[in-house]
Amino acid sequence: MLRRSGADDDPATVDCHPRDRRPSMTSPGATDRARLTIAHVLPAFALGGQEMVALDLSSGQRRAGSRVLCVGLSDERGPIADAFTARDVAVRNVAKRGGFDVTLSLRLAQLFRREQVDLVHTHNPQPIIYAAPAARLAGAAAVHTRHGENIDTWRRRLLRRAAARFTDCYVAVSDVTANRTRIDRDVDVRKLVTVPNGIDLSRYHPDEGRRTAVRAELGIPANAWVVGTVGRVAPVKDHLTLVRAMAARLGEREQLVIVGDGAAMPALREEVGRLPQPRYVHLLGARLDAERLLAAFDVFALSSVEEGLPLALLEAMATGLPVVSTRVGGIPGVLERGDCGSVVEPGDADGLRRALGDMAADAAHAHRLGERARRLALAEYSAETMVERYYEIYERVLRERRRAS
Repeated sequence: MLRRSGADDDPATVDCHPRDRRPSMTSPGATDRARLTIAHVLPAFALGGQEMVALDLSSGQRRAGSRVLCVGLSDERGPIADAFTARDVAVRNVAKRGGFDVTLSLRLAQLFRREQVDLVHTHNPQPIIYAAPAARLAGAAAVHTRHGENIDTWRRRLLRRAAARFTDCYVAVSDVTANRTRIDRDVDVRKLVTVPNGIDLSRYHPDEGRRTAVRAELGIPANAWVVGTVGRVAPVKDHLTLVRAMAARLGEREQLVIVGDGAAMPALREEVGRLPQPRYVHLLGARLDAERLLAAFDVFALSSVEEGLPLALLEAMATGLPVVSTRVGGIPGVLERGDCGSVVEPGDADGLRRALGDMAADAAHAHRLGERARRLALAEYSAETMVERYYEIYERVLRERRRAS
């Protein structure tokens, strides 16, 4: 259900879209989805959670008949650009120049006008700063999604707040992220709603064939206990704590797989190199076959110090994996609701070690947690549901703009 994220603070505020007011394609004033042109704006075409959300949204919107383009604020094409193109989503690069680029909003507005964009959907801080004002200049609606805590400098926070005034709706991916937005005063809370992320559930499921094949490729015994994680290798993900938590457990029968790449990879390699048995840590770099790799894990681990609602978590749950995570973002609420994992405090290597050890010591219990995780993912976190929830937002803001004009 879509809801106003400020509802708990204001008893007069109700559902963002009460069921009796939700537009359908047969209702008067509903937007014809096949006539919409939507532009998603990303910092770059990197491989990460917000990019995958934009990819799944774009794919669903193309299936609904909308024309969709994705704009990167970098001159690099990046590894995920081809995935957008393969799904019939136009890819554009409008590169940011230098520090604060006073020309970028104007160049984006020119693109939006040229492409006759009806709605601009920005993802995370840099895009909202530049593309939300550009949407206003081009006469398009603007929707923003905040994917995480977005810890930032005071100057950038001021820019984010100023840019948020140009948005018609501001979306948080979890209640915790919405609360952080209220604390940061990033936007008028009347614009704030919560929409959980969703994934293409057809790609993620337990698969003995994948499990056997991936373990053979990595040289991991079939009966080993494998802890795995997927995500950008960045300081905020704190992979070093995960490696330290696993250090005393590593061996032929218990191994660690880390999927991802990023700026913190040199530090991670150095940390792994100091281990007594580094060969039992598998650093796979950036991969586009996460669904295969997840099937080879026994438990999914997250050691982040900041998150919103990470797609990798939902993918692991859909694969049927129990989860051990730090207590950040929307993760504790998901795990507690599904009774499908455990949480420890950020930076607590000892707590992480104990929680992972408990999973390894009782494989049957871990398997039951994984089954619950999969049930929850199938019930609540499909890409189809996410696409529909965003369309409801799009239709509302476009309808309100028509009324206002």
